[in-house]
Amino acid sequence: MSPERNMRIRQLLALRQPSLTLCLEQLDKPHNVSAIVRSCDAVGVHEVQAIWKKKAQIRKGTAMGSENWVYTREHSSIENAVRYLKQQKMQVLVTNLSDKAVDFREVDYSLPTAIILGQEKHGATDEAIALADQEIVIPMVGMVQSLNVSVAAALILYEAQRQRQIAGMYNQPQLSAEECQKVLFQGGFPRYREICDRKGIEYPYVDEHGHIQADDALMAKNTTTECKPFSRHEYSRLKGLWS
Repeated sequence: MSPERNMRIRQLLALRQPSLTLCLEQLDKPHNVSAIVRSCDAVGVHEVQAIWKKKAQIRKGTAMGSENWVYTREHSSIENAVRYLKQQKMQVLVTNLSDKAVDFREVDYSLPTAIILGQEKHGATDEAIALADQEIVIPMVGMVQSLNVSVAAALILYEAQRQRQIAGMYNQPQLSAEECQKVLFQGGFPRYREICDRKGIEYPYVDEHGHIQADDALMAKNTTTECKPFSRHEYSRLKGLWS
């Protein structure tokens, strides 16, 4: 990849916030999901959680490529999603209009945090509300009681970003070296990533200059998998990147 792209991806990785995530519970409007993913990328969210009733397709014109940089972890139920989030030591918040809800700005987002956003029409399910640690609400003084879910997500995320910037959390990289390597290869070499994924072999190492570092031994590993080995043309394309 070019030096400029290598530097841009590394800058992105240095600012990613793996301890901040959204949990999308049965959202079904593609434009909302796409806008939420775009906001996630903008504030450094590395991964979103999703429970689909029917998987929403990302609208590329709305997401503007952010879907390539924000990973989605799918869960079969809200119970499994919350269990996973609490295993990550996250406080779990849920947006809900109730007497128990606190102003979203009163929460400490410098803590590992997950925010559940419910379905567009009906909001969060009773199960999600019961499983969450705290209900939050965006104060409204007009005739309507709630914002569009993608707008609400952006407001909450930017409050989280504001608090985390004050706490200096964007000054210290948080992603593991292993995760950084994965993103560098996937984002820097998308066509070769497709070959590696299709063949079922590990990604090669990307050095500080954005060059792939690997040898014949790594490429030969694919012959021990159930996948078909590289064709001579595919092998040459990959090996030519670091030779």
